[in-house]
Amino acid sequence: MNPKIANIISASIDVKQQILADTAFLQTIEQVTEVVTKAFQNGKKVLFCGNGGSAADAQHLAAEFSGRFYKDRKALPSEALHCNSSYLTAVANDYSYDVIYSRLVEGICEEGDVLIGLSTSGNSKNILNAFEAARAKKVITIGFTGASGGKMKDAGDYLLNVPSSDTPRIQESHIMVGHIICELVEAKIFG
Repeated sequence: MNPKIANIISASIDVKQQILADTAFLQTIEQVTEVVTKAFQNGKKVLFCGNGGSAADAQHLAAEFSGRFYKDRKALPSEALHCNSSYLTAVANDYSYDVIYSRLVEGICEEGDVLIGLSTSGNSKNILNAFEAARAKKVITIGFTGASGGKMKDAGDYLLNVPSSDTPRIQESHIMVGHIICELVEAKIFG
C-alpha cells in the first residue's frame, strides 16, 4: 500500500483535531450558527462567495440551506454568488474580476443579510471587495480562511481560520465547519 495515502488522511485528521481542541474556534462556530439562524428567522439571505475549489464549496454549502440538509423542510434563501456565468463573465470582462462579488453585494444585499467568503489564503481581492461593500450595507460578513486569516482577518465580522496553510486540508475543514453550521441552523429553525 502507498504510505502517502495514510499520510494524507492523517494530515486531514490532524487539522480537525486542532480545531476540536481550540475552544475559541468552536465558540466562533457557535456564534456564526446563531448569526445565520437569526438572519434566516428574520427573512434575510445567506450568500456565499469563493474562487476555484472555494467557489465549489460555496455552492455546496448554499445548496445545503436552499435545498435540504437532514430534514424535509422549506427552502432557506441562500445562494452562491458565482452561479450566473453571464453576469460573472460580463463584469469580469467589462470591469474587473476583482469586483464580481462586490457589485452583486451592492445590487442584491440588504441590511441584516449574511455574506460568507471562502478563501484559503484570506487574500482574495474579489472577496475583500465584497466584504467592504457588505460593510457599507450593514451586511454581516463571515470569513472562512487558512491559519493566518490573510487580509480577511481584519475585514470581516467573524473569522473561521482553519489551522493549516495546506489548501486541500483547509478546504476539507471548510466543508466540515460548513456542515456543522448547516446542521445546527437547520435544527434550530425546524426542530
